[in-house]
Amino acid sequence: MAHSHMDHGHMDHDMPGMGGGHKCNMNMLFTWDTKDLCIVFHGWHINGTGSLIFSLLAIVLMTAGYEAVREVSRRYDLYAKSLAEGRRSGDDMSDWISHYQDVSTDESSSLLAPGRTSGRVNERQTKIIKAVLYAVQVFYSFFIMLLFMTYNGWVMLAVAGGAFVGYLLFSGSPPTKTAACH
Repeated sequence: MAHSHMDHGHMDHDMPGMGGGHKCNMNMLFTWDTKDLCIVFHGWHINGTGSLIFSLLAIVLMTAGYEAVREVSRRYDLYAKSLAEGRRSGDDMSDWISHYQDVSTDESSSLLAPGRTSGRVNERQTKIIKAVLYAVQVFYSFFIMLLFMTYNGWVMLAVAGGAFVGYLLFSGSPPTKTAACH
């Protein structure tokens, strides 16, 4: 079977509903080419310099947002740990809440359900909040991975730039030693 007519570096895909005129290039090798680049979705189509710049800025903001979510998750972990330590040592929970976060004393707005003395309910709520934050992080990280897998150098630089900006703006702790999807 002759493959001389095939380009193994990218695949062209017709965009649905576009009359066959628009194509999305899906590169499988590193490239700087932005002609007919679609980023993750068919609708996120780069058709000129303006849309490329706008898309790269959006990617920087999205990736920086991921660092914000990670920091919120870390801070909530510390907050939950402080509450658990306060319960174990017999300290009043309201002291811990006011120390780590300015929370209203109105029970309906508190993270703690009415009936604060029920540690079992608080632990369940804490675990649910941690699980939601973790799910958001995993979803976000895989979306960023899809951005990176466009194999486009400009998109890759925007992801790295967003990580840089996000770390500067949001990170209160040292970076992890390895980069991972989640």
